[in-house]
Amino acid sequence: MTVTADVSAQSLQVLQTVFGYDRFRHGQAEIVQTLASGGNALVLMPTGGGKSLCYQIPSLVRPGTGIVVSPLIALMKDQVDALRENGVRAAYLNSTLSPQEARDVETALLAGELDLLYVAPERLLLPRTIQLLDRTPLALIAIDEAHCVSQWGHDFRPEYQGLSVLPGYFPQVPRVALTATADDRTRADIVRVLELEGAPQFVASFDRPNLQYRVAQKASPKTQLLEFIRSEHPGDAGIVYCLSRNSVEQTAQWLAAQGVPALAYHAGLSVRERNAVQERFIREEGLVVVATVAFGMGIDKPNVRFVAHLDLPKSIEGYYQETGRAGRDGLPGTAWMVYGLQDVVNMRRMLAQSAAPPEIQRQESAKLDALLAYCETAKCRRSVLLSYFGEAREGGCGNCDTCLTPPTIWDATRPAQMALSAAVRTGNRFGAGHLIDVLRGNATERLTTLGHDRLPTFGVGKTLSETEWRSVFRQLTALGYLTTDAEGHGSLVATGRARGVLKGEEPVSLRAEAALPTRDERRRAARGQPHGADPLFDALRTLRLSLAREHGVPPYVIFHDATLRAMIEAAPRTLAQLGAVSGVGQRKLDSYGEQFLAVLTGAELGAAPDPAERGMASNRAVLDVLKGGAGKASGAGELVSALKAWRTATAQETGRPSFTVMNNATLEAIAARRPRTEADLLAVPGMGPGRAEHYGEALLRLVREHA
Repeated sequence: MTVTADVSAQSLQVLQTVFGYDRFRHGQAEIVQTLASGGNALVLMPTGGGKSLCYQIPSLVRPGTGIVVSPLIALMKDQVDALRENGVRAAYLNSTLSPQEARDVETALLAGELDLLYVAPERLLLPRTIQLLDRTPLALIAIDEAHCVSQWGHDFRPEYQGLSVLPGYFPQVPRVALTATADDRTRADIVRVLELEGAPQFVASFDRPNLQYRVAQKASPKTQLLEFIRSEHPGDAGIVYCLSRNSVEQTAQWLAAQGVPALAYHAGLSVRERNAVQERFIREEGLVVVATVAFGMGIDKPNVRFVAHLDLPKSIEGYYQETGRAGRDGLPGTAWMVYGLQDVVNMRRMLAQSAAPPEIQRQESAKLDALLAYCETAKCRRSVLLSYFGEAREGGCGNCDTCLTPPTIWDATRPAQMALSAAVRTGNRFGAGHLIDVLRGNATERLTTLGHDRLPTFGVGKTLSETEWRSVFRQLTALGYLTTDAEGHGSLVATGRARGVLKGEEPVSLRAEAALPTRDERRRAARGQPHGADPLFDALRTLRLSLAREHGVPPYVIFHDATLRAMIEAAPRTLAQLGAVSGVGQRKLDSYGEQFLAVLTGAELGAAPDPAERGMASNRAVLDVLKGGAGKASGAGELVSALKAWRTATAQETGRPSFTVMNNATLEAIAARRPRTEADLLAVPGMGPGRAEHYGEALLRLVREHA
C-alpha cells in the first residue's frame, strides 16, 4: 500500500469512527489528503460546508498537535466542546482561562496529550506561545476566517496580518487558510501574507441550495418580521440583523412583547452582557437574537433556521456570510430581508461621508452597487449571488422569491424622466417625500412657499401612487441615476447617468412592486421547512436538551438536528443500526446510544396509525429515559445507577462535565464485568491507566458494595 493510499484510509476511518460520517462531502477528501500528506492549501468553502473537518481530520492523522487560529472565544469553546464529545483531545488557550488553567493546557500540549489546540491570533503571536509551539511537534497550522488577513476583506483585523511570521517560525509545518468569503483581491492578500504561493486553492461551490433567498419591499418592518416568524418559523432559532443599536433594542423588546423569545446584542452592551446573550443563544432552543453585525462570526450553532435583515448589509460578502449562519446542518433555512428607499439613501450617504482613502471608497462603492443590483434583480437571486463570487449557474434555482414568484418588468422611461426632472428642477436639494408631492401635485405649505407648485413637473405624475413613486425613486437610486447629498440631509441628487435618460437616449426598465404575499402564500413558499410538528423529533430534542444540560454543552454538540432527522428516517432497532446513522460516531454511540434508541424504538413499538398516539408514545419513552427507567429496563441494574450517581457527584466536585469523567459504555462494562482488582479494572474498555489511578479505588468499592 502506498503512503498516499494509507493516509486516505486513515482519514476515512477517522471520519467514520470519530465523527460518524460514512463519506466525505464534495471537495473535502482532496483537501484532507493534501494536508494529511504535509502540503499547504487555501480553502474557500461556504459556511456550513464542512471546513472544520478539513483540518481536524489531518490533525488526528498526522503526528503532533494541530494548531487552529480562531478569531472568537465563543467559536473556540463550541468546537472544543464538540470535539471532546467525539472523544478528541482538544483544548483552547484564551483570556477566559485562569493562569493555572492555561498552564495545565500548556503542560498537556508539551506532553503530547492534545490532538488540537485552538488559539486566538493575539495569543499565538506572544513570544511565550511561539516558544511553546517551537518545543512541540505540530501536525499543522490552520488559519480560520482567513479573510481577516486582508484590508479588502469585510472583517479585516490588523492582528491577523501578524500571522505573516508563521512561515518563518514553522517552515516545515503544513499551513491551511480557510474562509467562506473572499474575492480575488482578498484571496491574493491571503496568499501573500501567509506565503501560500504555489499551494493548491480549493474553491468549493458557494451555493447553499437549502437556503431560500427572499427580498421584500419594506412597509412596516417589525410587523413584517413578526408575521414571517409566526407563519414560517414558530419556535425556531433565528438571527435578525439591524443597522443601529437603537433599532436592535426596540425590535428585540417588541418581539418579546409579542411572545417571541428575543434578546438584543450589540457593541454597546458590556462584555458580560454580550457573552450571556451568546451563551443563551447557543445553549437554548428556539431563541431569536436581534443584533448588529457585531454578532455572528464564530457562531457555530447549526440549527439556526432563519436569518432576517431589517436593514441593508454593507456588501454581498457580508450578506452572504450573515445569511450563511442559517441552515448550517443542511436542513432548509430562510434568508429573508426587507428593503426600502431609505436604506439606499442611508447607505449612499454613509459612503459619501466616509473618510476612507479614495481607492477604498471606490471599492466600497462597487460593493454597494453589487448588493443593490442583487436586491433589485428580476433574475434568479441565487444566480446573481453566485455570479458575484465567480460561479456560473444555468437557469433558475426554484428556491428564491424571483423564481417562485417571477416579477413583472415594465417600461418606466417616462416616469424615470419625470422623477429625475423633479430632482433637477428643485435644485437637487430635496428628499423623495418632497419630490413625490411635486409629482403628484400635493400643494403642501412648504411646497407652495418654495414655489414648487409652479414647476413644469408639478402634478405630472398623478397616475402613480405614492408607493409606486417610492419604488421608482428607490430603483433609480439603486441603479445609480440618483445619489444622495454628501452633507447627509437625505437629498436626492441626479448623477451624470441621468443625462441620457432625460434626453430620451436611454430607456429605463424597472421591477413592478409585487403585492405583499398573503399568509397562505408565504406558508406555501416555505417549501416544507421543519417547524417542530413531528412529535418524535420533538421527543428526541427533549432528550438532547436534557443531556446537554447534564453535560454543560450546547444541544447540537450532542447531535445535530440533521442527525436526529436521519435517526427518524432510518428507524434503527439496534445499537448497530443506530451507529450507521450519519453523524453518530463511536463515542456518541457509546455515550448516548441506548437513550436515543429507547426513544426511537419506544415510539415505534408504541406507534399507532394516529400520529398523535405516536407522539404520546415517544413522549412516554422520553420520560422513561429521563427518569432512568430505560437504563433499568435494559438490564443496567442498580450498580449502573450507583456508578452514574458517583459520576455526577465526581463531576460536580471537580467542576468538569460528566462525560469527561467516564462515559456510559464504560460504566455499563464495569457493571457487567464486576472487576475485583485494579488489573481487572484496567481491562475494562474505556478505562485506561489515568482513570484507573484517579477513580479506581472508588469504583472497586462500589462494585464490592453491590456484590
